[in-house]
Amino acid sequence: MDELNDNGRTPVSGETRLAAVIGDPVRHSLSPCLMNAAFAETGLDWTCVAMEVPEGQASRALDGMRAMGIGGLSVTMPHKAAVASGVDDLTAGARALGAVNCIVPDGDRLVGHNTDGAGFLDGLRHDSGLDVTGLRCVVLGAGGAARAVVHALGLAGAADVAVANRTAGRALRVAELAGAAGHALEPSSVGGAVAGADLVVNATSLGMAGSEAGHPVDPDLVAAGAVVVDLIYHPPQSAWLAALRGRGVEAHNGLSMLVHQAAHAFTLWTGVEAPVAAMDAAARAALARR
Repeated sequence: MDELNDNGRTPVSGETRLAAVIGDPVRHSLSPCLMNAAFAETGLDWTCVAMEVPEGQASRALDGMRAMGIGGLSVTMPHKAAVASGVDDLTAGARALGAVNCIVPDGDRLVGHNTDGAGFLDGLRHDSGLDVTGLRCVVLGAGGAARAVVHALGLAGAADVAVANRTAGRALRVAELAGAAGHALEPSSVGGAVAGADLVVNATSLGMAGSEAGHPVDPDLVAAGAVVVDLIYHPPQSAWLAALRGRGVEAHNGLSMLVHQAAHAFTLWTGVEAPVAAMDAAARAALARR
């Protein structure tokens, strides 16, 4: 049996399989931390690194993945759409979203997946035990994260998925991803929808460290019995979450979504059940150091 290094892992060798995350920038990514914690916990001889790939060079990164036999690739901004156009095949979810965040080699073919929606639902169940079937949901924002959440809510059987965004056309396009349950909100109707919602999701960047400050919606509008998820996880408690929790509203940040989407990627790459608790602990420790 190989000796373990100071991190409790088998030392990297010529047999170690490589996984990576690509993005621009990518140094802030928690993917290597999450994945290496999972590899250590399961005893798999894999390692994960971050690779900064400039915007517009995603196709070259895919060529490199093929040439070097990389065992799995996570994809973050700004490459999710470009990668969707460059892989050999897409899952139904990745095709619907037009975005890929996880690439799995299948022989000499690369298959694009999107694990964000499943990660959101799993994270929600982990944090609150909530099943979205039959619920009234409001999603604030219309970017990539909002698209994944809206699509997942529609597939999971939410009764109503309302999308609010400053640009009405974008809200409408995102709402369509929820199927018959989806609809866009006019600015004048956002407050009423939030007040009547069982689940409210902030998928905007408001409150994120280094981004615009403010609340995505007045916290006083949220019903006391609702569940709120703010997809921001740095800082761990945004000003909006603090205000909601101050009123006694059940409110969670987006760390569980991050961990669970990575857990899906880990299993797709390795065929092994992801050690979610170890991944979560590693993510929290890394964020505490920032």
